[in-house]
Amino acid sequence: MRRQFELLAAIVALAAGLVPLGAQARDQIRIVGSSTVYPFSTLVAEEFGRTAKQKTPIVESTGTGGGFKLFCAGLGVDTPDLSDASRRITQSEMDLCARNGVKEITEIKIGYDGIVVANAKSAPRQALTLRQLFLALAKQVPTPGGALVANPHKTWKDVDPALPNVAIEVIGPPPTSGTRDAFDELVMEGGCSTFPEIKALKQKSEDQFKKVCQSLREDGGYVEAGENDNLIVQKLVANPKAFGIFGFSYLEQNEDAIQGSTINGVAPTFETIADASYPVSRPLFVYVKNAHVKSIPGIREFIAEYTSEKAMGKDGYLAERGLIPSPDADRAKARADASRLTPLKLAGQ
Repeated sequence: MRRQFELLAAIVALAAGLVPLGAQARDQIRIVGSSTVYPFSTLVAEEFGRTAKQKTPIVESTGTGGGFKLFCAGLGVDTPDLSDASRRITQSEMDLCARNGVKEITEIKIGYDGIVVANAKSAPRQALTLRQLFLALAKQVPTPGGALVANPHKTWKDVDPALPNVAIEVIGPPPTSGTRDAFDELVMEGGCSTFPEIKALKQKSEDQFKKVCQSLREDGGYVEAGENDNLIVQKLVANPKAFGIFGFSYLEQNEDAIQGSTINGVAPTFETIADASYPVSRPLFVYVKNAHVKSIPGIREFIAEYTSEKAMGKDGYLAERGLIPSPDADRAKARADASRLTPLKLAGQ
């Protein structure tokens, strides 16, 4: 009976994150998160499995938000070890981690990516602005008098007479996606802020400003396609009148079939994203659950591979797949953080 009680106590303690997971509790690293970071982590996982002679890590594309929910659910073999993200972790997500016993996580910035608005190469390449994209995709748009009304624009020509007389159909990520978060902030808020009457709203109420700027239309002009960016590419090829929203790496991988629109006069390229002249670029991250490092074999070696120059350097194999390398100093910091498992400060600590 005493033995059973001790075993039960150990299980409870493990669930609460009070004891180590056990050296051989799981012999394969598990990674969840961003669909944008997914191809990069998959490539590193394959290289790690080949050279380290350990099991190739399991990488799942759950979306950034969905990945953080799984990652922050607690400690233990049933929870992921790393989480990919196409935006920085939020305060509320850090609070969730802390509440569930995930007290120390390490943030590693792996590089940069641009968000593209692309269409099939069989259609004309489009030149768009942040303002035009907001007017095409927002749930509400301002009238000349400043009042907000339901978006009346059915075609791109309705948005701007210089644009084609083609129905607005944009296929993009769902709210759980970091790409969607970045698109809302960089594109929708950027276009929204070109209207002085809406920009002024930000001074009165940040929440109301975000609601107006980030609410996308629900009448078919914007179509959510889940977390599979390859599916968006396939849909664009099948429908040359549609546009798709996804990370730059998917444009590079499919440049024989699709093309990126210019935004504010700048085309999405490796160079324009690296020098920040392209207006829709963002950093990419990998987060490590430090408590799992001693218990799940290979995590430290995996993140060392990820942050190595041969992986994320200027001539690294991730750059060949579309990752925009960070500046030298940022790459050095990423390697140092990975080596030291530098904890990101959580709320309440």
